Amino acid sequence: MNFVNYDTKERIAYVTINRAEKRNALNSEVIRELKFAFLKAQDNPDIKIVILKAEGEVFCAGADLEYLQQLQKNSYAENLADSTNLMELYKIIYTHKKVVIAQVNGHAIAGGAGLVSVCDFAFTVPAATFGYTEVKIGFIPAIVMVFLLRKIGEARSKELLLSGNIISAQDAKTIGLIYSIEEPNQLENAVYEFAQKLCASNSGNSLELTKQMIADVQGMKLDDALKYAAEMNAKARSTEDCQRGIAAFLSKQKITW
Repeated sequence: MNFVNYDTKERIAYVTINRAEKRNALNSEVIRELKFAFLKAQDNPDIKIVILKAEGEVFCAGADLEYLQQLQKNSYAENLADSTNLMELYKIIYTHKKVVIAQVNGHAIAGGAGLVSVCDFAFTVPAATFGYTEVKIGFIPAIVMVFLLRKIGEARSKELLLSGNIISAQDAKTIGLIYSIEEPNQLENAVYEFAQKLCASNSGNSLELTKQMIADVQGMKLDDALKYAAEMNAKARSTEDCQRGIAAFLSKQKITW
């Protein structure tokens, strides 16, 4: 791959945007490579956690200028295909079978903020800023809003998406967009330790089913959601992980997954 690096270590897959000279900006090729990397991690049974990171001092500045210029020349069909490419990336990350952590080393703007929005957890440095600036250039944050509404609610989503304002890391943490703020020299280790704790303490099967349910139940009517929850509860009880975990709990033995 030209713009995305993929590495694995200790049950963690590292997906790294490697386009620092362009502030890790997105174009159709970067998006396709990210999709490929995330699907590769999903298909690997030895992987429990995926960490999305970036080279350089900016996490992702959104779409690059050449890409934006090309969009002006596209037909509707071409723009729909391109939009679908981004939609598929966000959906792959949001519905990924493994826990996905964003390691945000710098500013995350527009599409970059979108990437942060669809990850399960995000760690960032104090100096990073976040913003959905599409409305400032006559565009709309169409795809990301589907996920942002779920993540932080309507009022806060409206504030960010309609104003296009850039917010600080602390403000992003306050509204629930960011999980933790770490000093630059501690960011990588903090993310690694958090990932390893999830690997060792939590069942991979349980993490996968819980993520799936979180994505599914929000669009259901109450009775349908409760019926689905009861069915998933029953299904989980018969899994090998559940039987192993309950046996360890009853025998007062510590379990390492």
